[in-house]
Amino acid sequence: MAGISDYDLSGQRALVTGSSSGIGAAVARALASAGARVVINYGGGRQRAEDVVSEIKSAGGEAIALQADVSQESSVQDMFRQMFEAWDGIDILVNNAGLQRDANLIDMSVEDWDKVIAVNLRGQFLCSREASRAFLKQGVDPERSAAAGKIICMSSVHEVIPWAGHSNYAASKGGVSLFMKSLAQELSPNRIRVNAIAPGAIRTPINREAWETPEAEARLLTLIPYGRVGEPEDIGKAAVWLASDASDYVTGATLFVDGGMTLFPGFADNG
Repeated sequence: MAGISDYDLSGQRALVTGSSSGIGAAVARALASAGARVVINYGGGRQRAEDVVSEIKSAGGEAIALQADVSQESSVQDMFRQMFEAWDGIDILVNNAGLQRDANLIDMSVEDWDKVIAVNLRGQFLCSREASRAFLKQGVDPERSAAAGKIICMSSVHEVIPWAGHSNYAASKGGVSLFMKSLAQELSPNRIRVNAIAPGAIRTPINREAWETPEAEARLLTLIPYGRVGEPEDIGKAAVWLASDASDYVTGATLFVDGGMTLFPGFADNG
């Protein structure tokens, strides 16, 4: 049974991509509450990132904001360089940055396809590669963690649930699933753990239209057996567990945090 100390991330250094708002911000706050120093990465909108930093510092934590476009190799490498200059390494990477550019297949532009794949999938590759290079150099420090490093890939229920009108997004998340498992297989002998979180419907700005009115929320709840829309903090708590030694024997797994959405509630009465 895990004790409280198993969730203590004190002395660890975390990078959460796309963490100036929504799920990423909640994950960053949760990691900081558990004792980690956290890089708040943002693509644009520095003020929102600085606001998250201020929240963490006001609660007694430590954080810095670093800009990077995760789809660009040189930008990612520069972000990691700045992080290493500040904190001399990394222990936890949360690949959270992602976006949607929705359209039916026949109306989808190549630019919208490429942008979603570049941020949602290539971004996870670039950040995971840089973090893993650091993990391998650092090795295991038992005073910090039982693992040399932890990578958490943010996926979605749409890695398994098809989503018409969102084929670029669903393809990116399906790719994240096997990317994560392949990394876990490759890196586990080096005591690097790689897992994923697959959120369901979470109350964030990206999907505001789906929950902001009572009518919209009622429609959404027909897809969620547990009877409530998820909160960003639900994902933050899951991330702390996956980043901590409480989950030290867990690698190559996707944790679905979805209120049962992947139980396909439409089939509860035999379809």
